[in-house]
Amino acid sequence: MNKLVLATLLALSPLTLPAQQDEADEPLMVAFPEIEKSEVTRHSVVIGNQTVEYKATAGTLHLPGEEGDDAASIFYVAYEREGIRDKSKRPVMFTFNGGPGSSSVWLHMGTFGPRRVAMNDAVHPQAPPYNLVDNAYSLLDVTDLVFIDPVGTGYSHALGEAEDKDFHGIEEDVQAVGDFIRLWVTRKQRWNSPKLVGGESYGTTRTAALASHLQQRGIFPNGLVLVSSILNFQTARFLPGNDLPFILFLPTYAATAWYHGRIENPPPDIEAFLGPVREFALGPYASALMQGDQLGDEEKAAIVKQLSAFTGLSSEYLHQTNLRINIRRFVKELLRDERRTVGRLDSRFKGMDMDAAGENYEHDPSMTAIMGPYTAAVNHYLRSELGYEDDKEYEILSGTVSRNWNWDVESQRTGYINVAENMRQAMAKDRYLKVFVANGYYDIATPFFATEYTMDHLQVEPELKGNIEMHYYESGHMMYIHEPSLIKLKEDLGAFIEGL
Repeated sequence: MNKLVLATLLALSPLTLPAQQDEADEPLMVAFPEIEKSEVTRHSVVIGNQTVEYKATAGTLHLPGEEGDDAASIFYVAYEREGIRDKSKRPVMFTFNGGPGSSSVWLHMGTFGPRRVAMNDAVHPQAPPYNLVDNAYSLLDVTDLVFIDPVGTGYSHALGEAEDKDFHGIEEDVQAVGDFIRLWVTRKQRWNSPKLVGGESYGTTRTAALASHLQQRGIFPNGLVLVSSILNFQTARFLPGNDLPFILFLPTYAATAWYHGRIENPPPDIEAFLGPVREFALGPYASALMQGDQLGDEEKAAIVKQLSAFTGLSSEYLHQTNLRINIRRFVKELLRDERRTVGRLDSRFKGMDMDAAGENYEHDPSMTAIMGPYTAAVNHYLRSELGYEDDKEYEILSGTVSRNWNWDVESQRTGYINVAENMRQAMAKDRYLKVFVANGYYDIATPFFATEYTMDHLQVEPELKGNIEMHYYESGHMMYIHEPSLIKLKEDLGAFIEGL
């Protein structure tokens, strides 16, 4: 056995050494530090009318701690197109999902990567075995891709004396992901490549915060990609005294009612239907909620009548809720007479509970429908196709991370997290920074109208407003599980990247 092989074996596992014995005559245990590892494979995929040859790297990258020791091992999968001579002209996109506590599996295996989970869009769970297919709508034809699993997700974890929880907070997370991006572009000599940062759900929160964080470190992104966005958390917190979510969720409630046939004489086009709903939400409905107990009986009756027409909920129920429809009640109430619930991530999906009573559903049927296929796919794919072997559980969606997340930010004491200001600052510093925003009509987790509200309240200078692109899809939070939306997302985002 040569010295290199021996050193590697020693580094991979603890070793019992026959060192000096103490009074108890116990052996001395010496733990060697974990080393980085990676597997490189080569593949091809047909995207559009071209065959794209690419290199896939599945591996770990270690983040340094304050004392110089490694503090975390970050698992990632990177795809780089082969045959590119000048990498300074080739974009690279760093991407992740949200939670917080989610791995990057959804964007990786659902839309951006070269292989994807084939969903039949039957709006109910599929039976195994699940299909993994070449992704003809991958972004690999226009940009290299790096999928990042934050600490506590995927195979990523703390090292040494650090603990996973040390990385579970808004600022801690941004620092760690920023460290990863800096190290990756340094090692790959991609400092001068066009760069994009993109995320989904809480990943958009991370993206907006990273925009200004990276600029402070001399890394200026060319584009930000926000899929199912939430930047201002006041728009989604159903708490006493905060009427904003009731206003901003209303158009998605209406879209859901429209989809499930609960609207009388509905227009055939979803956007035509939603125009008047938006106007009502910002006008009469917002005014009624602002008046509180000062609202007159006649005006209240008129609001209830219109709310019922737009949401499919009964007038009696709307009176009982004081005109305020909570998301957790809506998903249970809309189809109660059918003994069905609707999904939160994608309200096209229907679920079944033990009974039709109660205020909350037992599970989100849209989450249930994707959990099995994506978990099976990524575990199979990493080992069998990318050659990366690890017997630890690949953490798809960690409840531990989300439950223990540190939401306290020293720089913000407003009571609600709002990283939209971080993005505005980044746009003000770099007038070339472009932002792509993808919205699903049936996403009740991060509603499109709340995103519109956030973007309309950035207070960016007029000449920068054109740097923000808003796109809409007839699907939910993971709009790409709906193949027509997947195709449209590829077209829209491909054009955005090529136009940077």
